Amino acid sequence: MGEYALAVGKPKLDSPSGWKWVKLSDVARLESGHTPSRRKPEYWGGTVPWLGIKDAKIHHGELIAKTREYTNQLGLDNSSARLLPKGTVCLSRTASVGYVVVMDCPMATSQDFVNWICSDALDPQFLKYLLIAEKKAYSRFSSGAVHQTIYFPEVKAFHICLPPLPEQKRIVAILDEAFGAIAKAKENAARNLANARELFDSYLNRVFTEKGEGWETKLVGDIAGHSLGKMLDKKKNKGIPRSYLRNKNVRWFDFDLADLLEMKFEPGEERKYTAKKGDVLVCEGGYPGRAAIWQSEEAIFFQKAVHRIRFVEPSHNRWFVYYIFYRDSFGTLKSYFTGAGIQHFTGKALGRFSLPIPPRSADIESLCDKFDDLRQKTEDLAALYTQKLAALDELKQSILQKAFTGQLTSKSPEFELVP
Repeated sequence: MGEYALAVGKPKLDSPSGWKWVKLSDVARLESGHTPSRRKPEYWGGTVPWLGIKDAKIHHGELIAKTREYTNQLGLDNSSARLLPKGTVCLSRTASVGYVVVMDCPMATSQDFVNWICSDALDPQFLKYLLIAEKKAYSRFSSGAVHQTIYFPEVKAFHICLPPLPEQKRIVAILDEAFGAIAKAKENAARNLANARELFDSYLNRVFTEKGEGWETKLVGDIAGHSLGKMLDKKKNKGIPRSYLRNKNVRWFDFDLADLLEMKFEPGEERKYTAKKGDVLVCEGGYPGRAAIWQSEEAIFFQKAVHRIRFVEPSHNRWFVYYIFYRDSFGTLKSYFTGAGIQHFTGKALGRFSLPIPPRSADIESLCDKFDDLRQKTEDLAALYTQKLAALDELKQSILQKAFTGQLTSKSPEFELVP
């Protein structure tokens, strides 16, 4: 049984007044998809849109008219792919289960989808919203050790709780209006956050490009000591297991300590492989250049994928982290990286990294304080944006619950919360 109005097999449940449980394939024709042979380039690059998982992820809950890949009549003729009509409702059933789109023009799909061509008894938009509402239920309908998949025996047994067509259209109209308002609120929140981040980035850009009187450019290797951590080798490492930082734990300006791993360190290695309060830690790989300052009174070990930097002048710690963040934000840091595929910020490159520096420590501290204040305001706004997104998603689910349990009206309490 699903969450509200979807089941595998006909459930022995009461339905809302005027609604009834029906087999989905009795009110919509079930169709599958297929992929024309990738070994035949002549099957690809035509005018027939071909729906894949990435398309559905981008357009989840929407009408879709364009896809990332196109096939052609030759590809259709030599495969099991079918050209399905406009209005077909598609549900991803494998790999990433639960994406729902409605075709806005004829197209074919991959085998990752099950598709329904609705009869006059079923509004395609009603089915779309119903399938979106039941996303949590798909894990109960699917199986597979590696990739969860909803197999065709289950799909063929899908039953939905269906109201009369006029009620379907009334529900769709209400949901369209509510979800449109929610989408607009999300766009506004995202725009406000982008504006705040742009303000922060532009301030950094102005400071570091305009510079000031008496600024000098110095190499990191000339004003700081730096070294990599210990190589992880379970067979060779000896000593006592200790928690350590890897590049995944180093975030911009902070550390994620939720999943620290352990490595064996021998007595006497603390000095070489630990970071103490005030040390700058920089990713050598993974996300090269990402950096933060260790602020804890308790020292921590770090592995070879992380650089430790100790500046002679303490005020250079924050200054360096903001400058390298600025270089990364504007895409110029990568000039220091090596590697065509997986990139690295080597110790040699770090040593020759150029750092523009104001002449007085007081000036550095004052500018860093301003950076801190503006960054904190940006992070506070990002936290509010995240909370608002979560609240809007909860609101959407609450409205969907009302819709598919026969309780939805435009005067439902949830609509007082719609922006």
